[in-house]
Amino acid sequence: MRVGFIGLGSQGAPMARRIVDAGYPTTLWARRPATLEPFTATDAILADSPADLAAASDLVCLCVVGDSDVDEVTAGPQGVLAGIKRGGVIAVHSTVHPRTCRELANKAAAVDVSVLDAPVSGGGPAAAEGRLLVMVGGDAQVVSCCRPVFETFADSVVHLGELGSGLTTKLLNNLLFTANLGTAASTLSLADALGVAPDGLGEVVSRSSGNSFALNAIRGIGGLDRLAGHAGALLRKDLRLLVDLADDAAVQAGAVLDAADAALAFMGHSR
Repeated sequence: MRVGFIGLGSQGAPMARRIVDAGYPTTLWARRPATLEPFTATDAILADSPADLAAASDLVCLCVVGDSDVDEVTAGPQGVLAGIKRGGVIAVHSTVHPRTCRELANKAAAVDVSVLDAPVSGGGPAAAEGRLLVMVGGDAQVVSCCRPVFETFADSVVHLGELGSGLTTKLLNNLLFTANLGTAASTLSLADALGVAPDGLGEVVSRSSGNSFALNAIRGIGGLDRLAGHAGALLRKDLRLLVDLADDAAVQAGAVLDAADAALAFMGHSR
């Protein structure tokens, strides 16, 4: 399978490198030429446009930041849809609104191209080590064809159902993580007020039934304020997307959203 990859940021670059190193014929394109420099000594081919990349690829992987970025690289005379051949596949690894992928799929169907939503979790270091988690939505046969490529950078590829289910799952996970950040930060603050050293509490909880990834993340990075600088804006974006999904479905997110909103307020990124 010939693979094209667009979106060579802190997570996308190591994903693309794993694909190249696995021996897949790989074509790259980037809006920022500097992100292509680490690949100049590899077997990767550099395209002049997303359309040229797509023309040389059976599978086009997108790891751009937001919904508008997906639209930008896929639409227009130089976009992916202008170049990709019939039978091709577009995999969206970005954390965007499921609606964005469904709209892209409608456009792609007109040229007999499939779309998968395949957001990832784990970050750049996990990508470099081939330990990402991929949450996939879309046709099962298409997922099966693309799975070997995904497994170059992931040790778990979970097919969750129809198109959009991968992104919905990613947003639900990030909702829970944000809520857990709030409860963990509140607990550490309460410990301090009650005369228990937060570091000591963190060590105990990390080995006990109250353990959580969020609490360890706060301890590992040096506090919720520092974590906010890295992830606050992205978590706010993801919560807004999740709330929009819930509103469309006329369902209440409940207590987990209340806790997540409190965490965003703590981080100075109120929804």
